[in-house]
Amino acid sequence: MEAIALITGGGSGIGRASGLRLAEAGWRVVLAGRRLDVLEEAAAAHENLSAIAADVTDEASVRALFGEIMQRHGRLDLLFNNAGVFTPATPFGQTSLEAFTTSLNVNVVGSFLCARAAFRIMAGQTPRGGRIINNGSISAHVPRPQAVSYTVSKHAITGLTRSISLEGRVFGIACGQIDIGNAVTELSAGIAKGSMQADESTAPEPMMDVEQAAASVLHMASLPLSANVQFMTVMATSMPFIGRG
Repeated sequence: MEAIALITGGGSGIGRASGLRLAEAGWRVVLAGRRLDVLEEAAAAHENLSAIAADVTDEASVRALFGEIMQRHGRLDLLFNNAGVFTPATPFGQTSLEAFTTSLNVNVVGSFLCARAAFRIMAGQTPRGGRIINNGSISAHVPRPQAVSYTVSKHAITGLTRSISLEGRVFGIACGQIDIGNAVTELSAGIAKGSMQADESTAPEPMMDVEQAAASVLHMASLPLSANVQFMTVMATSMPFIGRG
């Protein structure tokens, strides 16, 4: 029986790299995101990849996404909850409600809607069970300056992970969180050029290849459901995290 995976935010960056890693390891992988052209270009890299356009912040769109997966494949073994957004750096006192709610809608509501849909499928399918991996962040532990919206959203992901882990046990559902620091993607390009530090100076930060993040996702996904990586931090060795301020 083929193992079926869904990756949100699968058209680029960590999602795209992880999808290809899983596909090369024999998984059937559905890449989901808002732009079908980008997803299809990513899916063309391997015969085990396919694409479905969806907006994770819209409940009806999420329902349609998981319905299509069940129609195509009949089950779901892995959800990598990867879709996310980082709003522009803004001092706390100047952060708009729009920016704050945008982060929460994509990073938290989107993750909740997809995890809930995956949970329902995994709890009811035969054989029962599956795995959910939530993409947290270094910011699930400590904030970057001028990033309250992102920080709050990623702290919330930790609560989501723990809640799913607790309630998923009886259904054979494992849930873990990967916290990634400074992987080279389109989203993180500015960090390499120069990012605000805790002392309000600006400095370029060490980066790591996104393939290291993808390899870590594959490791978590490849475990039997009797074992789980509850939390994993994979990061550029010399980035400012320990003692970030």
